[in-house]
Amino acid sequence: MLVLVVDDSRLQRKILSSSLKRWGFEVMEADSGEMAMEICRTHSPEVVLSDWMMPGMSGIDFCKAFRELSGEAYSYFILLTSKSEKNEVAEGLDAGADDFLTKPVDGNELRARITAGERILEMQRELTIKNKVITETLDELQRLYDSLDGDLLEAKKLQQSLVPERFRSFPSGDLSLLLRSSGHVGGDLVGFYPAGEGHLGLFAIDVSGHGISSALMTARLAGYLSATALDQNVALEKLTDGTFRSRPPGEAIATLNEMVLDEMETEHYFTLMLADIDLITGKMLVGQAGHPHPVIQRKCGKIEQEGTGGFPVGLISGVGFSQFELQLYPGDRLVILSDGVTECPLEGGEFLGEEGLETVLAKLHAATGPGLFDSLMQSLTEISGLEEFPDDVSGLMFEFSGQGHSRPAQKK
Repeated sequence: MLVLVVDDSRLQRKILSSSLKRWGFEVMEADSGEMAMEICRTHSPEVVLSDWMMPGMSGIDFCKAFRELSGEAYSYFILLTSKSEKNEVAEGLDAGADDFLTKPVDGNELRARITAGERILEMQRELTIKNKVITETLDELQRLYDSLDGDLLEAKKLQQSLVPERFRSFPSGDLSLLLRSSGHVGGDLVGFYPAGEGHLGLFAIDVSGHGISSALMTARLAGYLSATALDQNVALEKLTDGTFRSRPPGEAIATLNEMVLDEMETEHYFTLMLADIDLITGKMLVGQAGHPHPVIQRKCGKIEQEGTGGFPVGLISGVGFSQFELQLYPGDRLVILSDGVTECPLEGGEFLGEEGLETVLAKLHAATGPGLFDSLMQSLTEISGLEEFPDDVSGLMFEFSGQGHSRPAQKK
């Protein structure tokens, strides 16, 4: 350990240096603060013993300049002084001194103060090493986070590609789709597929949980309800002429339930809405598995919410799934939304709920197509005060314009 002794008294330097060398320390001497600064620019003493009162640069001034010069390695600074007033001690501490020794210096006390300084320097070295390890670890974690963040951004693009079209126009109506994850990726998915001549299949999925594992499951489920590989779509059955038509939704959901339990080793489950729409008549056959009720907004603005509820998919083997019929008339629209909408938190701590959803949709009666979903998201942002929602938000809307059945006459 290198000790720098700074004193304008040659005798004092000799006394201190002799003791320090006898204790095994390497010693350098300086007869002024200016000379000590020159030494410190090329050497790094671990302990500095400096007289307070010196001509030119005082010990206080030297201490301040030394602290400004010091690099990463800490040095223990002891001021030698005859001063003992509290305000003078405070001045020395403010300048950067660590300890004081009263002149004339007692050898035993000097040895004790040096030993205390060694302990502090050792702790400082250990702290520096640990800080370096922490810094390196944080840097590595940041690199891993940046890499993961990049992967998640790519995963988000891939998941969004599962819904390549957000709007599709049919001869008898328009279909709009919404998919917004609460994070990079989520567990919601909406889509459609051809279900035979004059029929359209719709599905809305909400996998439990959030994040990567939920997103992977939605990707797997997308294959089971594919719009391109119809022979792999469990909601369809192949006819003898090679064409496809919808299976009863309740039956298709039951099949999917057993497939998930048999083939997927996961604790995730999901809610599902599966519907077949007759594009000519507006008649719908719907299977509901724990998903929020479908909403029909009539041409006049009246809102109807009805359904059977049902069990989520992937929880219990052998459970049955019911189905029900709905009827769309020209000018009506079907809206299917995930619980990320009805469970959107309000500023008061409650959820939007089904009644709140009806209120919002009533105000947005004039909005059509993707514009409805844009307005819906803006409304949710305003009433919740949130920019990012705690749950994924997804939905689809079919606006029926076909001839269909005649609308029942209003009772007088």
